[in-house]
Amino acid sequence: MVSQTTEESLRIIPLGGLGEVGRNMMIIEWQGKILIIDMGFRMPEEDMPGIDYIIPNISCLKGKSRDILGILITHGHYDHIGAIPYYLGRIGNPPFFSGQIGKAIILKRQEEFQHQPKMRINLIEDGKKFRLGPFEIEPFRQNHNIADNFGFVIGTPIGNIVHTSDFKFDDNPIYDKPTDYEHLAAIGKKKVLLLMSDSTNAEEPNHSLSEKTIMENLDEIFKNAQGRILTATFSSLLNRIQQIIALSEKYGRRVVLEGYSMRTNVEIARRLGYLKMKRGTLIKAQDASKYADDKLTIMGTGAQGEERAVLMRIATGEHRFFKIQKGDTIIFSSSVIPGNERTVQYVKDQLYRQGALVYHYKMLDIHASGHANQEELKQIIELMQPKFFLPVHGQFSMLVNHARLAQGMGISENRMVVAENGNIIKITKDTIGIEKAKVPANYVMVDGLGIGDVGEVVLRDRQNLARDGMFVIIAVVDRQTGKVRGSPDIISRGFIYLRESQDLLREVRRRVITIVERSAGSGGAVNWVYVRDNVRNKIGDFLFEKIQRRPMVLPVIIEV
Repeated sequence: MVSQTTEESLRIIPLGGLGEVGRNMMIIEWQGKILIIDMGFRMPEEDMPGIDYIIPNISCLKGKSRDILGILITHGHYDHIGAIPYYLGRIGNPPFFSGQIGKAIILKRQEEFQHQPKMRINLIEDGKKFRLGPFEIEPFRQNHNIADNFGFVIGTPIGNIVHTSDFKFDDNPIYDKPTDYEHLAAIGKKKVLLLMSDSTNAEEPNHSLSEKTIMENLDEIFKNAQGRILTATFSSLLNRIQQIIALSEKYGRRVVLEGYSMRTNVEIARRLGYLKMKRGTLIKAQDASKYADDKLTIMGTGAQGEERAVLMRIATGEHRFFKIQKGDTIIFSSSVIPGNERTVQYVKDQLYRQGALVYHYKMLDIHASGHANQEELKQIIELMQPKFFLPVHGQFSMLVNHARLAQGMGISENRMVVAENGNIIKITKDTIGIEKAKVPANYVMVDGLGIGDVGEVVLRDRQNLARDGMFVIIAVVDRQTGKVRGSPDIISRGFIYLRESQDLLREVRRRVITIVERSAGSGGAVNWVYVRDNVRNKIGDFLFEKIQRRPMVLPVIIEV
């Protein structure tokens, strides 16, 4: 549980986003009153078969619903808002505070969760302050790759805390306002007790690319493309979507939007006036055949090699309307999220084999990260001049390297902490440190409608099945004599091909009969759980000895 205190100290508890990329959620607590920043998910890792999403563990908030003053949403990316539908009813339905795009995306997704309570989402504006209990909150606009992205100045009884949100500095953005350095400097002049700063690109030198550079390079590709253009990007990367639509219009191309999330986000952005296009630019996929190849742009998801995303289905020939053809130009307009390298490479290879011309960010600057590189990270420290420093949002190595940058900017080691999920960071006017106690911050896995019902044991079983398969043994046993009737049946899935393993199967059947009859004795009262365990363990050992693979052995004993 989140501990209460009457000391002049503040507690900050990250439940996600520190030591990982995604699943962002943070608690700020003053004398038992709780403020939450973001509630996101992250995608499953490759060794998590069947898992849809990973969300934060909020067990430390159990029984604290009345103390939650509100939830601040930095922006509308799912790694910051994706866990909301799974926890809304469990935390007492507190008020949310978000920009327009974030609010619209959250409410649209809530339509998929019909039995949730009605949300209360308050719109926030750049520089417009509001109060929640002991906290005075001032949102401030930050450049990212989605509109309505806000950092927060949180006034507390012991000083101002600044949370940067995901951010970058861009003096020449496309379809957005440039970074407001004057506002940032004004925040710094108010004295910042603690700066919590985005660490995602803390290992990247220099300055992040401007969207102006990306636009120029994309323009060159559009100008030279002879056939269809297929673009793959995140459905929430609205700036890039706007650029592609504008370039398509410039070069006389119609645009097909493919994928539910892509169409949904474009619809939301158009309705709110964040995305503009001419009438007739968008066409349906079934009408694409009416246009020449050099007059078509197909935009969808799949830049991370996602199995059911648009680009993967087109590349593998599974899409209803589109197949790759020689002369297609493919644009991957996103960097590769760590862990997705192999699947992205597979998609690229498939596209090359079919004669497509492929562009990605390592060949040409056609994707700009929404996160600050080292020079920008140093610049925000210089603007804020914080007393204490806490790197957030990133793998542990990113947090450590961000802390080293801060040291180079004059913040001493005893005025910063490198924390991980579950740590309790205690701050007074003069000190910062990590308490010995921790709160639970392990993965909570979402599988279909199940939330947290897939634990480590279930996941390990799935991993074993995926790695070595399943071996089912069905034996019919006479309950009077303890003898096996007939020959045991064997079913193998993902382990061996039965028709080519007859010698092995004969030996398995022989051993099963021996194990069952010795374990069961001569009939009477038999511990059939013991019999099944004996079969499972001994047959598992035998198969490993013969093949060096250990499938999941499932013995089925039928008494007759």
